[in-house]
Amino acid sequence: MKTIGLIGGLSWESTATYYKLMNRIAGDCLGGIHSARLLMWSFDFAEVAELQAAGDWDRLHDLMIQAGRTLQDGGADALIICTNTMHKCVDLMEEALYVPILHICDVTAKAIWQQESRAPILLGTRYTMEQAFYRDRLARNGVAVVVPEKDDRDEIHRIIYDELCKGKILPESKQAYLEIINRLAGKGADGVILGCTEIGLLIGQEDLELPVFDTTILHTTAAMDWALED
Repeated sequence: MKTIGLIGGLSWESTATYYKLMNRIAGDCLGGIHSARLLMWSFDFAEVAELQAAGDWDRLHDLMIQAGRTLQDGGADALIICTNTMHKCVDLMEEALYVPILHICDVTAKAIWQQESRAPILLGTRYTMEQAFYRDRLARNGVAVVVPEKDDRDEIHRIIYDELCKGKILPESKQAYLEIINRLAGKGADGVILGCTEIGLLIGQEDLELPVFDTTILHTTAAMDWALED
């Protein structure tokens, strides 16, 4: 089994899900009391969120590269970033590091093609929905997304940072997400990308008739497939 380096704490709520899922996959595949070989760097997310809000992506790039170097020097064979938004830093990280980074958009796009979804809704942080880095990476994989209107984007973002990152799961917020999805489905959207690793704490496939692409599940599964492929 290869060793995966996790860049987490972005937030720790979803990083805990990554850790749990990857260990469960290892146990299911190998049996007994097997677990995943993992290294983890965990940020203080308050510091990261402050830099995001200030638009200081240069500093964030530096921090992500430092975290990646720590993990590769510690023996990681590959890295995964346990969040969608910070994949904005991947291109510069790949230039600075020698271990591969398993990109969340690539595995998500593969699942979308398998489901034959051609107009999935992208839910995520404001940065993920509004900036080009995420949509462009999906587009390079042949996936065009539907982005919610501004007021809906603001509410989606608020719920992520004010509630989900703090472990607050509120029924009214779940209903708000479902109403946004249903409005866009009525306009032709045919899938839902949970493009923030915390959103799966709030909604899932059991809540919707449209196919749901939970990036946390897809990412952890792909990472463990890679770690165990030998």
